Amino acid sequence: MKYINKLFLVLLLGFTLSSCSDLTELELLDNPNAVTPDNAGIDFLYNNVQLQFRNFHNGLHFDADGLIRYTTMGAFTYNNALTPVTGNNEWNTAYANLFPDMDALIALAQERDLNVYEGNTLVMKAYVLSSMVDFFKDVPYSQAGQGTDVISPGADEGSTIYAEANALLDQAIELLGEGGASPVVDIYYNGSTNNWISLANTMKLRNALNTSLTDSGAGNVIKSIVDAGNIIDQNSEDFVFQYGIERNDPPSRHPFYNNQYENADGTYMGNYIMWTMCCEKEDEEGQSIEDPRIRYYFYRQVDNSLNQNANVYSCHLSGLPGGAPPPHYQEIDPRLPYCVASANGYYGRDHGNGGGIPPDGPVRTVYGVYPGGGKWDGNTFQIVQNGGVDGGLGKGIMPIITASSVDFMRAEAALTASTGEDARALLESGVRKSISVVRSFESVSPSDFTETVFDPISGMNVPRGEVFGVTDDDVEAYISFVLETYDNAADKLDVVMKEAFIARWGNAVETFNAYRRTGKPNNMQPGIDPLAIDAFPRSFLLPAVHVNQNANASQKTLYDLVFWDNGTSIVR
Repeated sequence: MKYINKLFLVLLLGFTLSSCSDLTELELLDNPNAVTPDNAGIDFLYNNVQLQFRNFHNGLHFDADGLIRYTTMGAFTYNNALTPVTGNNEWNTAYANLFPDMDALIALAQERDLNVYEGNTLVMKAYVLSSMVDFFKDVPYSQAGQGTDVISPGADEGSTIYAEANALLDQAIELLGEGGASPVVDIYYNGSTNNWISLANTMKLRNALNTSLTDSGAGNVIKSIVDAGNIIDQNSEDFVFQYGIERNDPPSRHPFYNNQYENADGTYMGNYIMWTMCCEKEDEEGQSIEDPRIRYYFYRQVDNSLNQNANVYSCHLSGLPGGAPPPHYQEIDPRLPYCVASANGYYGRDHGNGGGIPPDGPVRTVYGVYPGGGKWDGNTFQIVQNGGVDGGLGKGIMPIITASSVDFMRAEAALTASTGEDARALLESGVRKSISVVRSFESVSPSDFTETVFDPISGMNVPRGEVFGVTDDDVEAYISFVLETYDNAADKLDVVMKEAFIARWGNAVETFNAYRRTGKPNNMQPGIDPLAIDAFPRSFLLPAVHVNQNANASQKTLYDLVFWDNGTSIVR
């Protein structure tokens, strides 16, 4: 049968096994973990596609999060941070796992008239295709997956692949509209065909927004999609992967949790993102307005970032933190943080600090309860490297495309592509939806909120959530400040993109695209070493597993523009 043949096609792009020194090794087909005729059930295939899709998205997120200041970039230069091996895993996941299994699944679904299986798979395939272009520029597609008939497939232009992705989405919408049996396990939408259709429409909007710099008609495309309705515009329609709490057999916890709540120190949070939420916004009296989401995003292990042993710090340009930021920081924004995010315990690392690692593990701020299922910050200031027993035990989500993010896309399009929508209303809606989802994570680790603390005012022990938690008044005050800032701003797009930057925490993929499109937020923290930092990458290098073993592949630079990027935005 056709679908069985597809299961055994060898892609021979050089990415199947990165350790192969001889292409003949790829003829060894008796992999005990591979799909075979005996286990090629459609639900087996569909489950594998869902999980590999998650792995693909997560890989891109972790490749980009240091670039856009969510976490620190552990190198002084972009060229050192992004090497030819950076994208190996995502390339392998796409070409060696996802595309073969997707094509086999589509063939099975067509034979059995399973429209929903096919439609869902086409939506995921379209996402992978467009994302490969977003990160790597031109990649193989039309000649890929043909086994020994085409050993070294050439690359298709990014615009051609985008067109193919949009065609797959149209095909998916038609199939899903016909209905039929849903997959036994639908991890993302629990069998809601309408949500998959909303996702497909939203992805067409997303693709059009990416092309708005080079396609004068993109605004009309976006307007027509919005006017037609049925896009992701409610939190219940969010496209997310839900993690569990199992530590072993099999592990199901969020990778953020595994990174910092086991026994290792984990990733440095970016000082810039923490500063934007704790300290950047100030009222008329100069008092900081704390973002209602910050205690959900981050957990502080200490209450003072400045009163630590001198050996803890690695500030690079000085021995200790404190004082005015370096001159090249001040040129961008004199308020930017240097070395620590703030004095009250928010301790991460500055962008591009590739210096040595001091003994600061118990001091670092870590991932919080949203979205990684860690701890909510109720001023407990505890060390969390405890073998995975704290907080929400990793029961988080990976936000891929959310209603709040879509609101920010539409607000951006209203300001840049003349779609005619109300950017201010969409800004407000995006912030509200983001805060609502984040606050819902109180249920992930309820003990963090119910644990009591002595209240000196009442003289009683009260729940920490009542003392340090977010109230509706706090939310309204924050939103009012954002809207007032927008109303008074000369650069209204910068206000929208700053809030989008904050709300998309946990998804560096969308933020990486948005930053290249707009160059905003305007005051992104620069590289810590002005003599070392190089130009911001406009795309990734092609992975070594592809270039080294494909005769038709040649390496590109970090500065090659994706087809939709005209290079006008100022990024640093």
